Amino acid sequence: MKDLPTDSNDSFAPHIALFAVQLMFGSAPILGKFALLVFPPLAIVGFRVAGAALAFYFLQRFRGNLRLKRRSHYLYFALFSCFGVICNQLLFFKGLSLTTATNTSLLAVMIPIFAILVSVLIGNDKLTWQKTLGVILAGCGVIYLIDPTNASFSSETTQGDILIILNCLCYGTYVAVSKKLITYYGALKSIAWLFLFASIVNVPIGLYSLQTIDVSQIGLSAWLTLAAIVLFPTIFAYYWNAWALARVEPSIVAVYIYLQPLIGTFLAIFVLGEAWKPRIFLAMALIFTGVFLVTRKRRREIISKL
Repeated sequence: MKDLPTDSNDSFAPHIALFAVQLMFGSAPILGKFALLVFPPLAIVGFRVAGAALAFYFLQRFRGNLRLKRRSHYLYFALFSCFGVICNQLLFFKGLSLTTATNTSLLAVMIPIFAILVSVLIGNDKLTWQKTLGVILAGCGVIYLIDPTNASFSSETTQGDILIILNCLCYGTYVAVSKKLITYYGALKSIAWLFLFASIVNVPIGLYSLQTIDVSQIGLSAWLTLAAIVLFPTIFAYYWNAWALARVEPSIVAVYIYLQPLIGTFLAIFVLGEAWKPRIFLAMALIFTGVFLVTRKRRREIISKL
């Protein structure tokens, strides 16, 4: 797998990669809706992790070896895998089964907030007024788009809501703490180890959940949908996200996550035929303004690099 084309300044390529990542992650619920008609949720997770682990393993072996320079780094990647893949995916699908889709989308706004706060606490990022304002504006745009008045935070959904919040904390922590080693080893080797460690847990759970269905009765279209989930919102999305994380601050990676509900809304309208909402335009303006503020470099930073 080759990196995205870059120019001499390497300034726009990470942003192109991050936008593509959100496009693929935003399409995951659409593909997932079709896959869930046939496959159990945990089986989908197992297939995603297994497919990605195999792909990244062979790609890395083709380009070089998988060996890490220090034994402690294996432990770090195992920890990153727990946050970014294992717990992240298991908590999400289990939480989604116990709460509403509206609650899940609304609570996902917490991912960038967790990522930036953890990143600031461990010294991987600096919190400026510009980034703070950008995060707030983008968050307001997502909340306005989803419309919290439609959320149902009742006792019936409390357990699921808590699991989704923990899911957000896990992924936000992964984005914040993994930057240094991903930068050191590069995206491909880093993501290969993330999914290899995740496969130890997620694959057996996925295989066990397959016992609830008759695999021989699954049609070609279902397998193709599952393959698309493995390829786009898993292999390409995780790789390019790690590639961009090695080149920009965690806060920039985090704020791009705000684009996912917007992209998901547009795909739901044009692919699933859901109703168009006029509030999309204001939400879009707030989200893109927030992303612009967080990703915009201050003049002093630019001058210092000249």
